[in-house]
Amino acid sequence: MKKIPPRSRKVRILATLGPSSSSPEMIRKLYLAGADAFRINMSHGAHEDHATNIASIRALEKEFGRPTTILADLQGPKLRVGTFANGVAMLKVGDPFVLDRDETPGDATRVNLPHPEIYAALLPGTRLLLDDGKLVLRVQVVTDDRIETLVEVGGALSNRKGVNVPDVVVPMAAMTDKDRRDLSFAIKEGADWIALSFVQRPEDLAEARKLMGGYGALMAKIEKPAAVQRLDELLELCDAVMVARGDLGVELPPYAVPPLQKQIVESARRMGKPVVVATQMLESMIKAPTPTRAEVSDVATAVYDGADAIMLSAETAAGDWPEEAVAMMDNIAQSVEADPRYLDRLHFTETKPDPTTADALAEACAGVVNTVGATAIVCFTSSGSTVRRVSRERPSAPILALTPRQDTARKMGLLWGVHAVRTKDIGSFEEMIGKARRMALRHGLTDAGRKIIVLAGVPFGTPGSTNVIHVSTVRGDELKDRDEG
Repeated sequence: MKKIPPRSRKVRILATLGPSSSSPEMIRKLYLAGADAFRINMSHGAHEDHATNIASIRALEKEFGRPTTILADLQGPKLRVGTFANGVAMLKVGDPFVLDRDETPGDATRVNLPHPEIYAALLPGTRLLLDDGKLVLRVQVVTDDRIETLVEVGGALSNRKGVNVPDVVVPMAAMTDKDRRDLSFAIKEGADWIALSFVQRPEDLAEARKLMGGYGALMAKIEKPAAVQRLDELLELCDAVMVARGDLGVELPPYAVPPLQKQIVESARRMGKPVVVATQMLESMIKAPTPTRAEVSDVATAVYDGADAIMLSAETAAGDWPEEAVAMMDNIAQSVEADPRYLDRLHFTETKPDPTTADALAEACAGVVNTVGATAIVCFTSSGSTVRRVSRERPSAPILALTPRQDTARKMGLLWGVHAVRTKDIGSFEEMIGKARRMALRHGLTDAGRKIIVLAGVPFGTPGSTNVIHVSTVRGDELKDRDEG
């Protein structure tokens, strides 16, 4: 087993796998370039292909002895028009255009829309956005099987292009039959996180949580205006959120997305929920070996805002420069984190603790680190909740999470500043302190003579019982004849 030191970078990088990154060799290159977690996009590819990629990721764990995180991203309900007799129709501004339940191929005057939920939700005056917002229709009249519109922004509309309904909440579940099959597959293959697309209501998360049956962690993708309006409710029910700027930027004006991104990141951080910023971060690197300066600034802004993770989509899934894209994102993040004002900017967002012992100790931990000059925070955890609380405070020292559970170690791969290690459980206070010092040394997070902070719960092995904070000085002989397992 090869050992590589923990990332010095605190923000995590999530890389999407696809045709450009589906070989074990390329996945390994992405990992070594800086990818901390991998996204399996269930919208594309067969289960067999995804299973092969998951096996390659798990092989990295054995090779490098480090838990590696897998996120399975469900497609969600995709609304699409039907087909056209000639494969495409030209819609002109000011012309009437009808969407109906008739499955006959369409033309420049009408097309099939096989989604009864839309007919029930629309009102006169609302908009329909087609083909990622390239075409805009304004609803005039709605019946149970017919939507009469006027074309406000025209263009070519081809077969099965997507439909967005930004002005109303469409009463349809966030999970389709395909999503249920994909979720079952993801759980069987051991994915650590499940991302739910097009979340609109708390009920969407409740359904997914029930189907997960207590397995894994649930991430809500915020990509609908309705989700933004109920953000706090959604944050209460999920384990993390993703700022999915692609579809959010279709249903809202582009200039509305940056302040919403900051709002979502800030809200998630206040509630102690990990937050991922995603979509088009280094878009030009799909075809070019270097990004634009604007893209570099975009990534840097997400890091300065305190996102737990930043994500690459098509750049690594289908681009010509997947390894270079990860390396570039890694370099940008390290450059930002080297800024002397970086931590000051992170703490512009106030994260008030809940009135619990665990939250009080997590908040105190960050202050103790600065006061005594500690080089690492070592957290003993079963569920990961203690580590999440400490990460929320964005301390200056790295966080070493020690857990006997592999699933917990893997899930923590999306937490800011956390290096997770699966290790044997402990049975006494003295054993805890000794093990904390040894593991911090072994993983390169401290040196002999330096101080570390130790957080744990007594009695040991009880989830959510954090009640001990201890400052300890590391000795030079800590590693003699020890096998932590």
